[in-house]
Amino acid sequence: MEKIKKDIGHSPDIIIREFKIGTVEIVHAAVIYVDGLADKDLIHHTILQNLMIDLRETRLQEEITSQIIIQQIKEFSLSAGELEIIKDYQTDYEKVYETILSGDSVILIDGSSEAYKIGTKGWEGRGVEEPTSEQLVRGPKDGFTENIRTNTSLIRRRINDINLVFEPIKVGKRSKTEIAITYIKEVANDKIVEEVRERLERIDIDAILESGYVESLIQDETYTPFPTVYNTERPDSVVGGLLEGRVAILVDGTPFVLVVPALFIHFMQSSEDYYQRADISTLIRLLRVGAFLLSLLTPAAYIAVTTYHQEMLPTTLLVSLTAQREGVPFPAFIEAVFMELTFEILREAGIRMPRAVGAAISIVGALVLGQAAVEAGLVSATMVIVVSLTAIASFVTPKFNMAISVRMLRFGFMILAATFGLFGIILGLIILIAHLCSLRSFGVPYLLPFAPFVLKDQKDGIIRLSLWGMKTRPKLISGKDKVRENTPKPSP
Repeated sequence: MEKIKKDIGHSPDIIIREFKIGTVEIVHAAVIYVDGLADKDLIHHTILQNLMIDLRETRLQEEITSQIIIQQIKEFSLSAGELEIIKDYQTDYEKVYETILSGDSVILIDGSSEAYKIGTKGWEGRGVEEPTSEQLVRGPKDGFTENIRTNTSLIRRRINDINLVFEPIKVGKRSKTEIAITYIKEVANDKIVEEVRERLERIDIDAILESGYVESLIQDETYTPFPTVYNTERPDSVVGGLLEGRVAILVDGTPFVLVVPALFIHFMQSSEDYYQRADISTLIRLLRVGAFLLSLLTPAAYIAVTTYHQEMLPTTLLVSLTAQREGVPFPAFIEAVFMELTFEILREAGIRMPRAVGAAISIVGALVLGQAAVEAGLVSATMVIVVSLTAIASFVTPKFNMAISVRMLRFGFMILAATFGLFGIILGLIILIAHLCSLRSFGVPYLLPFAPFVLKDQKDGIIRLSLWGMKTRPKLISGKDKVRENTPKPSP
């Protein structure tokens, strides 16, 4: 007790409750926990009441020794559901300290070389709510929370299978953050599971404060604008990935769960695609791909056509654009960069401002600044339309991190268009596709199932077949169990 008090007992949130057990043969004991991390009601009912009151009422006989009392405590008196014995803790107190600081309680009994770890985690946390970053019209409304136990239960309730595995691992020398590697045996590829395990075990860092730390430390490629690790707040999205053979990584303290391997087409899909009819889902996916290309290339195409390739425009449209740009003192490239940067600033301001005024600032700011810039002759009205269309198209992408990648690449294509025209855009697309082909996500090609082309996996790419048509799991992602379902085609 003196050593524990010296090491961690000076903090006001470390509670050390000493008490006595027995009536004739008195045994000294103590329970240690952290106020705010442990459930005090649980400690009272399962530990203190049992040992101080109930055990005392058994009227232990005089000949019963302290060792028998210790044996009785271990076998009969602790009614906690989660009990672990820490043997010979005096040689290494690290396990005791880790238990206390993680929210559990430790019982020390005089005369025993064993400490008793009682599961009493019970800190205050946010309840299960609808995800704020991925909202759906049709689908479940529950989302992950900052409590890893709540998150595992949200997955477990959807997959009632003994093959669902949660492998715990502690990462962070000082934070000792709990991480769970989640997969379905035989459905997941064993090589991918082993790769995930090895990459997590290689992490050597002081603390993991959010799953973004883990993502940046285990991703395949650092110098790329494209995300190679998928993150989501939605349990149904994670479960869908697990059923395809992917591996999920749950990090305690964050509602964002990582899913690997992540493919390019994965970021163009949404959970809602599987809750609608196949034809509707296919149309929406085509719209997303079209919006992706619009948000990437619209300003660059405008710059290239108005600067180098005016002959490609109809005469009436060319005359209209020339008349609008007559009083603009800047070339199209400077005009586009100015408007894009202005909109990016407005978007960030709207995100960082309080929610009540954030939307108003972004909308009113865009309207006022756009109108004022056109009236002042700084930009043309067509450029305002182009930038607005680009911004709206960027919001169609379901995943925020993929939309950010497009925002970065857009400026590169604008520079190529201002330098070489349409030839620069084509050159940029060739470089971009070559870069995408070179990327891997945990050994799986990033452009799968398009490069390499896998015919069977086209059923859930840009075009989605009906559920009865998606009989097999993705070829290069899943493990031994390739068959997903055998439901025949519905018929009258």
